[in-house]
Amino acid sequence: MTTLPPLFTDWFSGRGWSPRRHQLEMVAAGQAGAHALLVAPTGGGKTLAGFLPSLIDLAERGPKPQTGPGSGVHTLYLSPLKALTTDVERNLMTPIREIGLNIHVKTRTGDTKQSKRQRQRDFPPDILLTTPEQLALFCAWEGARAYFADLKCVVLDEVHAIWSGKRGDLLSLGLGRLQSFAPGMRRVGLSATIEDPDLIRGWLAPRFNPP
Repeated sequence: MTTLPPLFTDWFSGRGWSPRRHQLEMVAAGQAGAHALLVAPTGGGKTLAGFLPSLIDLAERGPKPQTGPGSGVHTLYLSPLKALTTDVERNLMTPIREIGLNIHVKTRTGDTKQSKRQRQRDFPPDILLTTPEQLALFCAWEGARAYFADLKCVVLDEVHAIWSGKRGDLLSLGLGRLQSFAPGMRRVGLSATIEDPDLIRGWLAPRFNPP
């Protein structure tokens, strides 16, 4: 079984927790560079499981370069709900703050002010929390290729609520576009309930890389 770095082991211990099996399995998938779908009950720590590989990678990276390779967005989190995005930011900042990680997290929704959006473009965060609709706008932006060139992982929360219909088709195109910007990008899906996991896995897996 995969083990966590001491920084993270100590944080779990300090909170009186032990890493759950699925959290360690997600870390192992991240280390292998593999796409993953995690189905776990609400309250089972699935969101933290989705972010753990990125937090570990960023913790081991050291100071972020201001320009050049490694200066862009590392992890993109997509949620179908703006409120969920804000809630995840609050929960994600807890381990970052308590462990003392130098990781920058920003949220972008339809309500984000233009001045803040411009700052996010000029100074990409390590982790960007946003919605599928905002991703579509990003992909239409002429600077998107350079902005997402360093992207290592996309985390899709509540994937059961996003994948089907026109919204899922639009998101699938956006993911394919991101994969063309960053061919090594991992796709991670999170959900509390999925009737047919194989169907979601098939949708989640990369199928093509549009130019």
